[in-house]
Amino acid sequence: MSSFLSRLTELISPRVCPVCNCRISGAQDLLCLSCNVKLPRTDFMHHPYDNEMARMLWGRMAVERCVALAFFVPHSDMARLIYRLKYGNRPEVGEDIGRLMGEELSSTGFFEDVDLLIPVPLAKKRLRQRGYNQSLEIAKGIAEATGLPIAHAVVCRNVFMGSQTQKHWNERNENVKGVFELENPGQIRGKHVLLIDDVMTTGATLVSCGKEILQAEGVRISVLTFGYAKS
Repeated sequence: MSSFLSRLTELISPRVCPVCNCRISGAQDLLCLSCNVKLPRTDFMHHPYDNEMARMLWGRMAVERCVALAFFVPHSDMARLIYRLKYGNRPEVGEDIGRLMGEELSSTGFFEDVDLLIPVPLAKKRLRQRGYNQSLEIAKGIAEATGLPIAHAVVCRNVFMGSQTQKHWNERNENVKGVFELENPGQIRGKHVLLIDDVMTTGATLVSCGKEILQAEGVRISVLTFGYAKS
């Protein structure tokens, strides 16, 4: 019966690839085969302690493992996927992205000894505008693929200082200073948490959020994003 209902749903409302809009089969989760193959994957998952992304965070906050699944290039197919998620009212794309990341990284041991997932929070104003937090949607997909729980109400973002997109390195750092606040340190005390965001560019947002989380006693942080934008 479930197989019949699945086929009926595909017939009535066929799924399409969020990058190229081609129809995809039920066996393909997020992208069509062609777009999946062309996704510019990094090799960071094979060197989670020492890679280009991890080195950008060294000396800025204490961090364990750092991985981004793919390189982010503006105006590329991969960027189109992020735009659909953030600005196209497509929260389900975030869950699909997270599921893809969870499935691909599980075989590498990346999630070993991780206790909790923490998506980078949005300010209330931005959350009202968008209707959802794209990082939380990604975390939902990772949770589904790995079985790891999502920690809610651990850290909040009290101030919305505008988009980071058009800002330079120093402006990004200044834009996120002091905007995060640790709400429930007891929930993460002594835990290894995985901080999740959609794209890392300068790392300013992740560092600002991570430093606040690190105020909890005995906490360790690893970082996982879908995209990494080379500087």
